[in-house]
Amino acid sequence: MLSRTEGNKIRCLACYRYCLLANHQSGFCGVRKNEDGLKLMVENLPMGINIDPIEKKPVLHMLPGSRILSFGTSGCNFACRYCQNYEMSQRKKPEGYYMEPEDVVSMAIKYKCDGIAYTYNEPTIFMEYAREIGLIAHKYGLINIFVTNGYETPEAVEEASKFLDAMTIDFKGNGNESFYKSYISIPRPDYIYDTINLAFKKNIHVEITDLIIPEIGDDLESASYMLERIKNISDEIPVSFLKYHPDYLLKIHETDFNTLLRHYELARSIGMKYVYIGNVLSRYENTYCPNCNNLLIKREWFSSYIKGIDLNGKCKKCGYDTKIILKKRPVIVR
Repeated sequence: MLSRTEGNKIRCLACYRYCLLANHQSGFCGVRKNEDGLKLMVENLPMGINIDPIEKKPVLHMLPGSRILSFGTSGCNFACRYCQNYEMSQRKKPEGYYMEPEDVVSMAIKYKCDGIAYTYNEPTIFMEYAREIGLIAHKYGLINIFVTNGYETPEAVEEASKFLDAMTIDFKGNGNESFYKSYISIPRPDYIYDTINLAFKKNIHVEITDLIIPEIGDDLESASYMLERIKNISDEIPVSFLKYHPDYLLKIHETDFNTLLRHYELARSIGMKYVYIGNVLSRYENTYCPNCNNLLIKREWFSSYIKGIDLNGKCKKCGYDTKIILKKRPVIVR
C-alpha cells in the first residue's frame, strides 16, 4: 500500500494531499481508509465501464485507432465543481461491480481492446488495484493509460512506472492557482509539473489537456506560464485545449472557438510542436510535421487516419522523427 505509519496514524502517499488518517478515518477521496492499516475500499469495484477509441482519452500520439477498455471507481481527490463524471467521482463511498483484476483484463481481451484506460475519476486513488490489473494486462500485450489530474506523489509515480505506458494529464483553468483553490479545493497545482517531469523521466508517454472555462479559467497569462513549464520538460509533449460545456455545479456558458484558437496560437508561438483543439470538429485536431508541415494524421472527432507518417514515427516527406508511437512497444517488466 502507498502509505507509512506515523505514530498511531497512517499517512496516505497516493496524492499530494498526503492525508494523515486516524483509525477508521477516510482520506479526502473517501475510498482510502485506515482500518488498522490503509485499506483500499474500492478494490475490485469498478463503477463505470466502456469501450472507447484511444482518441477519446485523449491520447493522440500512441497507437491511433486503438480500442480501449475504460473504467473508473467511486471517489476522487479533487472536488471539481464542473465534473462531468460527478456521480462517480464525488460519491464518497465504495460502490460498483465486483471485478477482480483478471476479470477486467479478460473483458478487454473479449472485446478486442488494445489497452486499458483508468479514467472517469482519479486513478491515483485506486493505484494498487490499477497496478494489479496493469501487470496482468502487460502479460497479454495490452497497454495501460492513466487519465489523471496529475496530483500523483513521487511515490505514486514510482508505483505507476511499473505498469503504466501513457498518461493524459488534465490541467484545469490553465493551471491557475486561484482557480484550483476556488473550484477544485487544491492549494498547490504546481505539484503537477513535478508529476509530468517524473513521468517523462520514467519513460511514460505523456500528453496534456487543458480544459478552458470561460471567464474564470481562460487567462492567457496563466496559460503562458503553464506552457513554458511544460516546454521546459519537452516541447514535444502534445497539448490539447478542450472546449468546456456546463455540468454539475458550474453553469457558465460553453467555451467559444476564438478563445480556444487564442490558446492554440499562444502555444505554437511559445514553441510547442504539437498543439490541438479538442471537443471541436476542425483542422486543429490533425497532426502536422513540425519540420515541413506535412499532414501526418487526419482526425475526425475520435477517428484517426494515418497519412504522411511511417510505422517508425517518421514523416514520409522529410524524415523528421515525430516520436509518435504507431506500433506496440515490447512489454518491459520494470
